[in-house]
Amino acid sequence: MTYGFIGLGSLGTPIALNILERGHSLLVYNRTIEKTKPLADKGATVCHTIAELAAQADIVFTMVADDAALKTITAGENGLLQHLQPGALHVSMSTILAQTAGELAALHEAKGQQYLAAPVFGRPDAAAARKLNFVISGPQAVREQATPLLKDAGGAGVWDFGDDVLTANTIKICGNFLIASAMEAIGESVLLAKNSGVDPHKMWEMFGQTIFNTPLYQNYSKIILNQQFEPAAFTAKLGLKDLNLVLDQGAKANQSLPLADLLKKHMTRLVENGQASIDWSAVSLGAK
Repeated sequence: MTYGFIGLGSLGTPIALNILERGHSLLVYNRTIEKTKPLADKGATVCHTIAELAAQADIVFTMVADDAALKTITAGENGLLQHLQPGALHVSMSTILAQTAGELAALHEAKGQQYLAAPVFGRPDAAAARKLNFVISGPQAVREQATPLLKDAGGAGVWDFGDDVLTANTIKICGNFLIASAMEAIGESVLLAKNSGVDPHKMWEMFGQTIFNTPLYQNYSKIILNQQFEPAAFTAKLGLKDLNLVLDQGAKANQSLPLADLLKKHMTRLVENGQASIDWSAVSLGAK
């Protein structure tokens, strides 16, 4: 089979490299052509349009910034819908609204194509180390087909959540909400310790080896303690986008999310203060 990959950002690039390094034939497309060079250097074929890629690929992976970008790539003029062959599969790794996944799945089905929701948890360094976690939902046959490919893409875990294509992106939104909440809590704990005369580095050394002995708390506590928000692995601008998704999902579920409202306020402040490109863990500065 021939695979295609669209969206070579900070996370898409190492994922695409993982696929290529597993010996698969890979077509790549990115709006900024210069970003295809690391893949071309490893043997990928660079396509200059989405239509060119789609016409040749049996399975297309997409990793783009938001719902609007994914809709354009899929349903826009010369997009995937118009050029994928019947039976071809679109695997979306992006963090999007569950409703968007449902809409795109229906459009693909109408064209005789297939769609799988496969959002991913993990930063670029986790992708390079093949320690990502994919959450998947969609038709059973498609899930079974895609699971080994997602492992080739760097998935240490591929978590199957069944037939309902809406499920995987709902879980991804909930997960990103929990990550943002943890970063806020770390920031507030660091400030409280500091203002109380306690060494926050020593405190988090203990926490990281005991009650918060997980990669999420270990990694983000180091970033937040040292305020190393650049270069960003995931920007505040994208973090704000995800918090808006959380609140949109809450509105659809008729649920209030007061903590998400607070996080959005802090993330918005970063973006409006010209810090849209720093790491989203800087949301922790909202406690000041």
